[in-house]
Amino acid sequence: MTSNMQFYPIGERAIVVKFGSELNENTYEAVTSLSKSLKQKPIRGTIEIVPTFTTVTIYYDPIAVLNSNQLKTKGNLNNQLTRSPYKIMHSILQERISNMEARPLAEYRTIKIPVCYEGDFAPDLDYVAAHNKLKKEKVIQIHTEGDYLVYMLGFAPGFPYMGGMSSEIATPRRKKPRSLVSSGSVGIAGEQTGIYSIDSPGGWQIIGRTPFKLFKPKEEQPTLFQAGDRIQFYPISLEEYAEIEEKQK
Repeated sequence: MTSNMQFYPIGERAIVVKFGSELNENTYEAVTSLSKSLKQKPIRGTIEIVPTFTTVTIYYDPIAVLNSNQLKTKGNLNNQLTRSPYKIMHSILQERISNMEARPLAEYRTIKIPVCYEGDFAPDLDYVAAHNKLKKEKVIQIHTEGDYLVYMLGFAPGFPYMGGMSSEIATPRRKKPRSLVSSGSVGIAGEQTGIYSIDSPGGWQIIGRTPFKLFKPKEEQPTLFQAGDRIQFYPISLEEYAEIEEKQK
């Protein structure tokens, strides 16, 4: 978990732990494990913990870090007063990570998402197929055979950033983003796939749409997905789309 790990500061009040540059399940596991450890047992002086795809950023109060006694018993470290807050945090994080046990991903939910890959719901399907020298049917087959992991929610409320898509259908973002992409639109950007949770501008290549509502702000749990969920897509017809959409109202 620590072979490709790097540390670097952001100004005088934050430190970044980077677990390599490749987006995969091992990286996700490392980011998740450290984030949970820091939330369950915070380092004194910590203000905020921000996990992303491959990094965990820890914001801290440098005065609180200097004034803490958390390093005074560490015989192998220099006198605390001669060390910067960044070096103190660096040392503590190194020790915390070295003591963390590698653990498998926690139990997860598998959510099956219906997608209509037809007509106006799939304005970029032809382009994705042509870009990868495939037939449209093959693009749909590959997309629905994937087992996707939700790494994080972002960009818009409930928008899932997912990993696990086959490189066979990877396609760059649109050169000119659309001013409006409908909620439920399923898109591809590079080697990632995602679903627009609300109507918004966007530059992903749209290959289908789901009738499921990803964001319901009035409900106690407003987002359909959570980080760590597994997503599986399956194709539906326009008629099936209309039936499911009606039941969502």
